[in-house]
Amino acid sequence: MTFGLRTRLVVAFALVGVLAAMAVAGGMYLKARSVILQQAQDAAVLALTDGVNGIVPVGALPLTARQLEQIASGLSDRDDSAVAVYGDLSAGGLPLSVVTPELREAVRGGHVAWQRVSAGGVTQLVSGTRTAVPGLEVYALRSLEPAAASISALATIAWLYGAAALVVAFALALLAARSVLRPVRELDDAARRMGSGDLESRLDVRGADELAGLAVTFNHTADALGRHVDDLRRMEADARRFVADVSHELRTPLAAMTAVADVLDEEDLTTDGAQAARIVGQETRNLTRLVNDLMEISRFDSGAAALVLDDVDVSAAARASLRARGWLDSVETDLPTGVVARLDPRRLDVVLANLVGNAVRHGDSPVTVALRAEPGWIVVTVADRGPGLPPEVLPQVFDRFYKADSARARSTGSGLGLAIARENARLHGGTLVAENRPDGGALFTLRLPNAGGDR
Repeated sequence: MTFGLRTRLVVAFALVGVLAAMAVAGGMYLKARSVILQQAQDAAVLALTDGVNGIVPVGALPLTARQLEQIASGLSDRDDSAVAVYGDLSAGGLPLSVVTPELREAVRGGHVAWQRVSAGGVTQLVSGTRTAVPGLEVYALRSLEPAAASISALATIAWLYGAAALVVAFALALLAARSVLRPVRELDDAARRMGSGDLESRLDVRGADELAGLAVTFNHTADALGRHVDDLRRMEADARRFVADVSHELRTPLAAMTAVADVLDEEDLTTDGAQAARIVGQETRNLTRLVNDLMEISRFDSGAAALVLDDVDVSAAARASLRARGWLDSVETDLPTGVVARLDPRRLDVVLANLVGNAVRHGDSPVTVALRAEPGWIVVTVADRGPGLPPEVLPQVFDRFYKADSARARSTGSGLGLAIARENARLHGGTLVAENRPDGGALFTLRLPNAGGDR
């Protein structure tokens, strides 16, 4: 389970606040508890010594049991219970068994001593001291219930302060998280806008802390990125304009070269001359095709490409495209009649010519062209039985000037055919996808809306 930054900040701040409050409250509680117990012990010992000094008689020794009883009774007026011990004699309301041997040994040594004991499930204080009468010891039992009540009240107060500290810490944590996360959210929004193409997205710089520094860095980065993008766009526009201008300027000399090549083909030349004329003619036609493809790409780039829509019998148009290039007999077809769509017939012919020509040149027979109608769409597939497209080629097969020479035989094409085919599909509002057939071979799928695209 993953928690957001807000939750983690709130929990961290709250934990720090609670731990700090608990540490302070706990320290104060322990200190106050120690003071309360010490005061109770001091009061009990002081009361015992004052009582002993006031009631111990001075007379003949040894003391009798009756005298010990009187001494214990006098002390009991001030304490819960007491016992007087003289040699082997003891008398009073406090059982001598409550007095531990360690406490008696300390008293016999001439010390005023005390010890906390549990009697009846209640913590009580047993204190003892020797008197001026040789051999006489007195012990008194005083309840620590008042001190325990004070300590309990103190603990309750400590818990209340801890709860209040938790609430305050949580509120402070929310405020702190808000102040920290607001710049982060703004940065996220600005980055998203920039990622969607809004290169003018900037952050407001507030203060002079690390987050303000991050905002300044983001703004500087956005400025630099904007300048680089502007430079790239300008360079791309210059390159497109250059291609368009060069292609246009080459058309006239190429037309003349093509005419000369056609004349040379008709002349009765020697064997070497005829071969040279054929080479010149073929290369001139290849160059003409490349220039035409470049001009077509430049029209797409400049937005000048437009559709001339008409109601087209797709089956008849596909057969006409194959017949015009001499492929109708060598290509298997599955073209049901009656499939009519509003398309640009010239651009449909260009797409089919590129796809089928690519399959014929680079794939193995049989090449199959199939047509089917779907609700709102027509789908044309061109498949071959060749080795297919390597996985590393698939993402780039529609890139301009890309040729998969390592996977297929060397091509004399321009490397723009599939790119032009996809641009024509997009112009119609459709798609062109390349993939491999499960049983081998490449498969190109053209999907076009049967109502046409944007003019």
